[in-house]
Amino acid sequence: MSKPLVFVSRVPPPRGMGMIEEVCTVRAMREDRFIRREEMLEGVVGVEGIFCHPPDKVDKAVLDAAGKSLKSVSTMSVGLDHIDLTECKARGISVGYTPGVLTDATAETTVSLLLATSRRLKEAFSAVLDGGWGTWENGLYLCGKTLLESTVGIVGLGRIGFAVAKRLQPFGVQKFLYSGNTRKDWDSEINAEFVSFDRLLEESDFVVACCSMNKENVGLFNKKAFSKMKKSAIFINTSRGVLVNQEDLYDALKSGTILAAGLDVTSPEPLPRDHPLHTLKNCVITPHIGSATVHARNAMAELAARNLIAGLKGEALPSPVPQ
Repeated sequence: MSKPLVFVSRVPPPRGMGMIEEVCTVRAMREDRFIRREEMLEGVVGVEGIFCHPPDKVDKAVLDAAGKSLKSVSTMSVGLDHIDLTECKARGISVGYTPGVLTDATAETTVSLLLATSRRLKEAFSAVLDGGWGTWENGLYLCGKTLLESTVGIVGLGRIGFAVAKRLQPFGVQKFLYSGNTRKDWDSEINAEFVSFDRLLEESDFVVACCSMNKENVGLFNKKAFSKMKKSAIFINTSRGVLVNQEDLYDALKSGTILAAGLDVTSPEPLPRDHPLHTLKNCVITPHIGSATVHARNAMAELAARNLIAGLKGEALPSPVPQ
């Protein structure tokens, strides 16, 4: 019996790839770069399964190119905005994703980015190289903002938001606020208060975006939102780049409407080198490394591989996308 043909748009860590190659015939993009659109459209022709990763789009055109043989789409991510879920459902194609296994890694990145931004590490690294090291400024040289006795606002107290709060507790945070669609049963574990989005913006020293992406919150953090924040506030986003109007964020940082920002996600990705956000000392940008630990990436690859294989066999997926 022949093995099912699958297309891998970006090769995962060896443990996951080994699982796929054991039961499938693999057609893969093996170069160390983002796949081009025409390569994606050509690669999926006639396959039964697609293994993908953002930002590799699996839209109607890709599904059409794959044809009626396509049974299973598996993404090595929590984010799903690169997949046309409606079209997949209409065609009876199973879709799997990888929540849960990257929670701890992403929470660690969020805290790291918050600390790097609040303690001005971008400027500090530059000072070591450009000769700034050694100045004094009345004892306030490169002084940053502390978490001690602060108010931290978390937009979206789901798995990752909660894990972030737990890691921030030992820093002496005075109060946690959170906003979202519903109150969370676990908020008492961190003594967090469920408040409106506007109140969170107005009262928080740190505003951390941990919410999922949907049509309602695209551009949620815009000029209006930034204008409600404290001038001393720091904004952190490790969720989705499209949550932020980046032009408005640039203006807010440049004008002093808010103090600083740390971003692990942007729109697009990679963010063009000539984007004005790169020119700001008070904006720290990392290349979407939220889940970038060996442990997390291996776990994601293995779960995504199991999803792909289950879909090919017509079995229940270990982690299906909610319908």
